[in-house]
Amino acid sequence: MTIAAVPPKAVAVYCASTLGKQPAYRSAAISLGTAIAKADRSLVYGGGTKGIMGLVASAVLNGGSSVTGIVPFAISIAGGEGSASAPGVEGAVQESSERVETIVVNSMNDRKTEMAKRVDGFFGLPGGFGTLDEILEVITWTQIGFHTKPIILMNVLSYFDPLRQLISNGIAEGFIPADNESFVIFVNGPEAHSEHESFDWGAAGLAALSGWDSSAAKPLFAWTDKVDN
Repeated sequence: MTIAAVPPKAVAVYCASTLGKQPAYRSAAISLGTAIAKADRSLVYGGGTKGIMGLVASAVLNGGSSVTGIVPFAISIAGGEGSASAPGVEGAVQESSERVETIVVNSMNDRKTEMAKRVDGFFGLPGGFGTLDEILEVITWTQIGFHTKPIILMNVLSYFDPLRQLISNGIAEGFIPADNESFVIFVNGPEAHSEHESFDWGAAGLAALSGWDSSAAKPLFAWTDKVDN
């Protein structure tokens, strides 16, 4: 498997299908979705209307852009992920149905692959096991050479600090090459957490996206090589 080097002008956002406990998480999701639309980009995401996942999608739609949801069949027939939509999300999706595409796939692995093929960058907002799994997988894909696309983590309320520390510890202990620290861009926001709810996370995230230097990603393997049968 390889991931296309020059995909359409879209970005993936990995995030929670729940709302989280802090308003700053929700405002960051809306800010990012608004900025994606303002930059004339589209969104590729997990396809849900719940949690901050739904907030990102509705902000993109309210900004006049389009969204593509990639949904595994098992999740689709179960009614989707998450337990609570934020006010206005369902309505935004329904009212903008002509700009909403849903693609049903067989598995979570298929979802990850289809999302990655359709974008030229990845954003991570706070989330749980699924969000962390998706983020770590695309970081690994950078390391082994599936793609050279930016991975930008919106470090709202320092949520991703433990991951940053884990990466630093991996480098210190000799498990991660020091150069590979550059594979992940952390957008930290203001030093004072009290300002995170009003901070323009979207503008900061899009600036990080445009500033990405793909030469920082030095792949370990050439996936264009094939076995001769």
